[in-house]
Amino acid sequence: MIALSLAEIAAVVGGQTHDIPDPTVQVTAPVVRDSREVRPGSLFVAFVGERVDGHDFARQVVEAGAVAVLASRPVGVPAIVVEDVQSALGALARHVVRRLGATLVALTGSAGKTSTKDLIAQVLQRKAPTVFTPGSLNNEIGLPLTALSATEETKFLVLEMGARGIGHIRYLTELTPPRVGLVLNVGTAHIGEFGGREQIAQAKGELVEALPSAQDGGAAILNADDPLVRAMASRTKAKVVLFGETDEADVRAENVRLTDTGQPAFRLHTPSGASDVTMRLYGEHHVSNALAAAAVAHELGMSASEIATALSEAGSLSRWRMEVTERPDGVTIVNDAYNANPESMRAALRALAAMGKGRRTWAVLGKMAELGDEALAEHDAVGRLAVRLNVGKLVAVGGREASWLQLGAYNEGSWGEESVHVSDAQAAVDLLRSELRPGDVVLVKASRSVGLESVAQALLETGAEGGADAR
Repeated sequence: MIALSLAEIAAVVGGQTHDIPDPTVQVTAPVVRDSREVRPGSLFVAFVGERVDGHDFARQVVEAGAVAVLASRPVGVPAIVVEDVQSALGALARHVVRRLGATLVALTGSAGKTSTKDLIAQVLQRKAPTVFTPGSLNNEIGLPLTALSATEETKFLVLEMGARGIGHIRYLTELTPPRVGLVLNVGTAHIGEFGGREQIAQAKGELVEALPSAQDGGAAILNADDPLVRAMASRTKAKVVLFGETDEADVRAENVRLTDTGQPAFRLHTPSGASDVTMRLYGEHHVSNALAAAAVAHELGMSASEIATALSEAGSLSRWRMEVTERPDGVTIVNDAYNANPESMRAALRALAAMGKGRRTWAVLGKMAELGDEALAEHDAVGRLAVRLNVGKLVAVGGREASWLQLGAYNEGSWGEESVHVSDAQAAVDLLRSELRPGDVVLVKASRSVGLESVAQALLETGAEGGADAR
């Protein structure tokens, strides 16, 4: 964080200082909400959660080096006391962003936000110091904490923005006003909360509405292949840059293909030139993510060759997102268990099919949450797709939604032992341990609440024990 005195912070957030002997003391280390992340010079933000009250850690964090606590009540150690800690954190982030002078890039979408954010960051880091959202901390708490981790050297600030309703993204853009805004897609993630794709589009489009005009440097990067995203061009005064596989896109891909290992390759075309890309990531869905990142980078002054090199060398920075690990016995585990929605589930299954050519494939799938009235149809469709892609075996894990996955596979023609429904993660592990053989490829994917990462971890631990599954 840029150095600010406690007195200045108190003025910015409208707080009162308590037990602070010297208000000129500066915060010089990151602002954190987790007591384990405190470093000398930090400001600790005390949130009251369902199970833990951050105020209870006040003395501990000060002893660990925090210069003060941002709190909603006096805590007996140096503190800035405010009425609402979350609002105060947002006000502080807004103040720091204004002081920074960095170019702020914000992105949103129904699927692929975190993977694309990681790609953008890895590309822009080649041009100048870049700070970006860790993992998927894209809400009203994670976003300002990320912004506050920037320093005077930061030139690019890349922020992922999530939404669970109308007005959420508008609020986030008020905290951290972007100059470049990227909308990836409008899918069915959280459709049960929004009520429909049109409502999702309305919410996601709040990002482009918040951008400066083209004359003031604003740029809206929009997916030309998604009609609901492309239509957002009418909602912004910023310069519109289209990306996609259509010929009309400003930044586009040609000759898209997958390597024998399931990694995408294509010819990247930009307004200033073209260059070839072969990615380290897995799955054709990453082509669209890469084009989005390329469009942002090109708008910020990078050449096609620079972008292509960066994309070809970029890896996965966030855990449990198409993490591919080969065990000593030759079994490949694809851990994509961080989250799931219909779009990402379909993309992962296609990646599995590409990776598994000539090998036996397994899709270990669970519930996709927050689909509302669309839940049955969407789970049924995913089960059917697994059969159409010739996935060797579908293991549906969990309750009602898992039964819908298996029913879809069954109705598509998956008879006999090609699909199975098990009650929980441990049952899936037991099944796989008994049946996996060298060369198999296993995809593990479900919504975060299901916790299927435990299946992938258990299978990797089994493989590390000397290939106990080989037979």
